[in-house]
Amino acid sequence: MELDSLSSLEKREILFTDIKNAIEVNWINHSKLPNNDAIIRSMLTLSDIDSAEARLRRFAPFIKMAFPETVEAKGMIESPLIEVPELRKALNREKIGANLAGKLYMKMDSELPIGGSVKSRGGIYEVLKYTETLAVENGVLDSFEDDYCKLASPAAKAFFGTKKLHIGSTGNLGLSVGLMGQALGYETIVHMTSEAAEWKKELLRDRGVIVKVYDGDYSEVVAKAKAESVVDANSHFVDDEDSKEMFLGYAVAGKRLKKQLRQQGIVVDKEHPLFVYIPCGVGSTPGGITFGLRQFLGDHVHCFFVEPTQAPCMLLGMVTGLYNNITVQDVGLSGKTHADGLAVGRPSAIIGDFIKPFLSGILTVKDKRLFDYLRILWESEKTFIEPSSCAAIHGPVCWGHSKEMADYLEDNNMNRYMENATHIIWATGGGLVPENVRQELLTKKV
Repeated sequence: MELDSLSSLEKREILFTDIKNAIEVNWINHSKLPNNDAIIRSMLTLSDIDSAEARLRRFAPFIKMAFPETVEAKGMIESPLIEVPELRKALNREKIGANLAGKLYMKMDSELPIGGSVKSRGGIYEVLKYTETLAVENGVLDSFEDDYCKLASPAAKAFFGTKKLHIGSTGNLGLSVGLMGQALGYETIVHMTSEAAEWKKELLRDRGVIVKVYDGDYSEVVAKAKAESVVDANSHFVDDEDSKEMFLGYAVAGKRLKKQLRQQGIVVDKEHPLFVYIPCGVGSTPGGITFGLRQFLGDHVHCFFVEPTQAPCMLLGMVTGLYNNITVQDVGLSGKTHADGLAVGRPSAIIGDFIKPFLSGILTVKDKRLFDYLRILWESEKTFIEPSSCAAIHGPVCWGHSKEMADYLEDNNMNRYMENATHIIWATGGGLVPENVRQELLTKKV
């Protein structure tokens, strides 16, 4: 039977079966709305993102003082946007067969200062928001107009030393929260899954951060971190599964990317569509970025999440309509993946339903491909990113193989504009990976 002749219910059943069997799928979100309609439904606004960016600017003098790697950027936590023409050529060769039209770029959040990953956006922003509130309420800062370099003073560190931060993490979020928390003087406790990379645990411990490791999956670790935090009045729990502040920290990326596109002369409009591919774990990172991109670039940016076939928690939640009330383990998947940052069984409580009107679709990828993409990127561009980040490379590849992606272009009348398209792979981590670990990953076979 031809796929076109199947009913929507039959197609949904086939999709659900493929998800359960860990088969790669390309799901197009038919609940996506025009930008104005999606924004009307949203509980957050453009002014919320502007407010978040203003807060990051207020902290820039402190960040510049505490983290020397940010001096050149004057304390701003931002990454370059680079064209990767050799990667495009490599993906378009017959072996991969991406058949990608337009230009290909990478957003190098793998090089973000402090945490070396995209989590330097949302995780650090939440710590800063909490810090600012405490500081102003307790006289460490006189007001939002005060000199934030005061936060590096012995008196400020003594005050924050009476407070605790707890975070549950698969790795990169723990690094960002842990390193910023330590710099401010907090007692910081990072609760990690056993799958988290050993070097990340060691780095945190070397910086004086307390690391606790558990055998359970990500959601179980988060629950244990939260339980330990809520019984302590001097503790703050950084909740990746349910945090508006973290979401806004990621959303700021949309405003900043718009500026970078303009600086590089990259047009985004009907005749010059923009496609963005973002790895997805619990969902707050790609959700926030997608929200920011749609706010600042409108209907002509098309965002796709990419998840591992063994941990497609956001896809499963959206397809079933159960969102965070279903786990990948409920349908027989393991939730285990070499993409440790994406090893999540249950999606965020706030992201799925909220982001659905803004999202173009979700793609899934097998672990083997991640290491193939890792090597192709290294061989073509001499650029290294983590295997989790490499999930985003699968996005451009799908154009050469997917009927669903072809239908998406047809349904949106974009085929004639694809030669003018811009594609952005969002590299989410890898900047702090030690050299010996990089070499192991580059030669790893799955």
